[in-house]
Parts: sequence; structure tokens; C-alpha cells
Amino acid sequence: MLEFLRQLGSTGLQVAAAFGRAGILCWQALWGLPDWRAGPGLFIRQLYFVGVYSLIIIVVSGTLIGMVLALQGYTVLVRFGAEAALGQFVSLTLLRELGPVVAALLFVGRAGSAVTAEIGLMKATDQLAAMEMIGVDPMKRIIRPRLWAGIVCMPILAQVFNMVAIWGAVAVGVNWLGVDAGSFWSNMQQVVEFREDVLNGVIKAFAFGVVITWIAVFEGYDAEPTSEGISTATTRTVVYSSLAVLAMDFLLTAVMFGVN
Repeated sequence: MLEFLRQLGSTGLQVAAAFGRAGILCWQALWGLPDWRAGPGLFIRQLYFVGVYSLIIIVVSGTLIGMVLALQGYTVLVRFGAEAALGQFVSLTLLRELGPVVAALLFVGRAGSAVTAEIGLMKATDQLAAMEMIGVDPMKRIIRPRLWAGIVCMPILAQVFNMVAIWGAVAVGVNWLGVDAGSFWSNMQQVVEFREDVLNGVIKAFAFGVVITWIAVFEGYDAEPTSEGISTATTRTVVYSSLAVLAMDFLLTAVMFGVN
């Protein structure tokens, strides 16, 4: 019993210490003085690395998910003679839930893991220590550009996902299954509200981007400087970020769309 309590207390202290280190890193990265000489160039480079490189998986996955969603929605709605409501079903499902969540999970697998592995490799090869020795702050040159790039890219990628998913739904629902195009688009326009649906989805994606990128840069910066430590940190990034996205989705949905 005493051994169990000792291990429980030790684990609790380790978790608290990790949260403390992560909070300090986030504070220093977000609120430190900017590097005006190389900051914009580094930020744009990370936007390309994090955002553009993720476009292919976002576009392909969004199109396929929109097609599947239209097919499944049609098979259910046609039983009740409500296939004309396919547009509003697809749009609300994507804008409120599937778009931000699935895009965030894809972002974790593509960009989050890559950022952790890259920073962890820099630590393992003493690049971060070398920067400090020559007077370059790794927080400004390495951590901050990647953190801000992830925060900026995630909402944009989520909206790209929604757009291609809706067009995938149109390809299946209208062009293949024969749903009237006018009913599809008019029902979507009547039901979707900018503040209630679109803006709340953007807020979700922004929150997911903050948490995912924060976990990714921290795990890379805090990783053990070995090959095993880097692989473990990358795995933790994917697992922790995915769980955080799903938990935050429930909390944000309860706040935004919960029944009073």
C-alpha cells in the first residue's frame, strides 16, 4: 500500500512538473520579444512546412469523408422522404463537428508529429545547445515560429476541409444519387448561420491548433536526446493531442451548442 502511494505521488509530481515546464515554454514562446531580423522569414517558412505540406491529406480526406457522409445520409433520409434535406445534414455535420475534429486529427498525424520529431532531433544532435552557445535563442528561432504557424494554419485547414467535403457530398448526392441541386443548396443556405455554425467551427479549430502545436513543440523540446526518446515523444504527441482534441470538442460543443 505504501509503495502504491509512493508511486502515485511520484507520478503526480512528474505530471505537475511537465505541465509547469509546458506552461513556461508556451508563455516564453507567445509573449517573448520578437526577433525582427529573422522572425518573419522563419514564420513564413513554417507556414509552408506546417500548412502547405498538410493540404494534400486534408483535401483527399475531406473529399472522401464528404462523399461517405452524403451516401450514408441519403440512405437514412430517403426512408423518410427527406432526401432534400441532405444539404443541411451534410453542412451542419461538417461545420459544427466533423470538419474541425477530423482536420485536427489529420493535422496531429501530419504536422504535429513532424514538429516534435524535428525539434527532438535538433536536441539530440546538440543543435539547440549550439545555438545557445553562439547567442541565438532557440525559443525565438525554433519554438515560436512553429507554434504560431500551427495556430494560424489549423483554422484555415479546417475550412479547406469543410469546403472540399461539401463538394464531395455534392458529387455523390447531386450528381450520382440524383438529389435536386436547388434543394441541396437552398436548404443549406437556409439552415447554416455564420455565427452559430461557421464561426463556432472556426473557434474550435483555433483552440485545437493552439493545443496541438503546444503539445508538439513541448514534447520535442522536452524529449530525451536519444532515438528512443524522440520516438517516444512523437508517440506522446499523437496520443495526447488526439485525446485533447476529443475532450476539448466535447467541452466546446457543450458550451456552444448545449441545451440550456
